[in-house]
Amino acid sequence: MARRLPPMNTLRLFEAAARHGQLKVAAEELSLTPSAVSHGVRTLEQWLGIALFQRTPQGLRLTAEGERYASLVRESLTLLSEGTERMLGAQAPRRLAISVPPFFAVRWLLPRLGEFRTLYPDITVLLDTSQQQVSLEKGDADLAIRMGRGDWPALVSDLLFRERLVPVCAPPLVEQLRFSPMEVCHIHLRTVNEEWQRWCEATGHPLPAPERALFVDTLQLAYEAASSGFGVAMGRRPLVDTELEQGRLVQPWQDSVAVETGYWLAVPPRRQHEPVIALFRDWLLQQKPTAQQQ
Repeated sequence: MARRLPPMNTLRLFEAAARHGQLKVAAEELSLTPSAVSHGVRTLEQWLGIALFQRTPQGLRLTAEGERYASLVRESLTLLSEGTERMLGAQAPRRLAISVPPFFAVRWLLPRLGEFRTLYPDITVLLDTSQQQVSLEKGDADLAIRMGRGDWPALVSDLLFRERLVPVCAPPLVEQLRFSPMEVCHIHLRTVNEEWQRWCEATGHPLPAPERALFVDTLQLAYEAASSGFGVAMGRRPLVDTELEQGRLVQPWQDSVAVETGYWLAVPPRRQHEPVIALFRDWLLQQKPTAQQQ
């Protein structure tokens, strides 16, 4: 029985356009002109007799039929590509695109990534540290490290670790905190301003006065301000462990409080057994801190 298949090249053009939502970006990836990609997509739509995209001033938007067909085409092209590589027995260049929060990348992942590169020197690692959450389902990255509760229904999520809140400051401030804690500036994250309240409620310490607070945008800035003697910040272990081990920061109080959120490795179910992804996933899960280290 003869198979009804559209022109194969139009499928490749459609998949790239669907993934990027922009003809220009898809064209750059394929080393073509935007008009060539547009012509290929329209050829496919005419062959199917179905509108796959809505054209808007902001770019391309998949129709409901386009969403379903894009998923099918992407999976089919992936299977065809993997099968071709196995058939030829060729070791094609291997790459791994990882979406990761910037602070986590600097503090936890990068110090360990050298080991992975030593074990697998043929795998090129690309780190995306943009604040915007990428779509793994659409192939914007191969896998992601995300902060949250792990409740992403469309993804397989492995817990790396949960954090513990611990106040930190420069060593010279410890004595002052012992005698007049409310007189010392407390450093708050503007984006997560309930950390101090959560820690104080759990430990029985008085809540810092807001008029003596410094509000900053990032954990990095909070730690830098604390280590320079500006005040006491709410640290997150194990991401603050480097400063604690080096003595740049100390814990004025030993009370620590666990938080519900954690860092998770997330990957689409259909891709979790791909060789490169499986290698990185297995390696990363071996780097998980033990309960004593958290």
